[in-house]
Amino acid sequence: MTRGAPVGDAAANAVEHLRAEIARHARLVVAFSGGVDSALVARVATDVLGADAVLCVTAVSASLAPGELEECGRLAAEWGLRFATVATGELEDPAYVRNDLDRCARCKDALMDALAPLAAREKASVALGVNLDDLGEHRPGQGVARRRGAVFPLVAAGLTKNDVRAASRLLGLRTWDKPAAACLASRLPHGTAVTVGRLAQVGRAEAALRRLGFRQLRVRHLGDTARVEVALEEMPLVLERRGAVVEALHDAGYRHLTLDLEGFRSGNLARAALAERAGDPRAKLAR
Repeated sequence: MTRGAPVGDAAANAVEHLRAEIARHARLVVAFSGGVDSALVARVATDVLGADAVLCVTAVSASLAPGELEECGRLAAEWGLRFATVATGELEDPAYVRNDLDRCARCKDALMDALAPLAAREKASVALGVNLDDLGEHRPGQGVARRRGAVFPLVAAGLTKNDVRAASRLLGLRTWDKPAAACLASRLPHGTAVTVGRLAQVGRAEAALRRLGFRQLRVRHLGDTARVEVALEEMPLVLERRGAVVEALHDAGYRHLTLDLEGFRSGNLARAALAERAGDPRAKLAR
């Protein structure tokens, strides 16, 4: 979006650009995770095209964080979205379970496998909540989705993550400040096999910490060690509630607990794996 524009004007422009981009499509199936990006696409698409022309679908698997499916249902009810769920089969794919650097691509393949029949029935395109900032990160799944015909309305409209949040706030969507989220498999270092048990363990740990008041966090699964990342401004809360944090993580099944002093960093494990593959001697220290 245009730099230097007043915040209100920039947000209004972002909304109008997104509405215009969505209007280019007759019908959409929106991959609806409940995060700030897909929520904006789902709401604006429904407003522009009407609920009969937009199906918002939440993919359900063991990698979905606890409570997110229920939250998607609540948002759909609040906003009048036409809502459905679909099971995805990424855990049946040995390449996904192996957890190499292309795990995200295997996951998107599974998502498109699940959404394609719905899109065919709806005579619709599949829309994903990818924004411009996402294009600069290691997310091989985006290429898979695009090759399989998915559209990225936020990218086409020129929206960054900040634009998405500003537009959501302007529209009064309570998701505007929702912390960044990712599938639970992203908490496992590349090369650690993805299993239902490990995903459930991470999910229990993070849910417990959220109940203690932490908003932006990751529990990195390092065998029997949990490495906790929280936003820098929330680090004092870790010490204030140290006893409850220790109990929560032990109850989730971790024996050893560490706090990452660099704080929350989205995509941390993927960057470390890429650096290690490139021969950076510091990479193993980040994993």
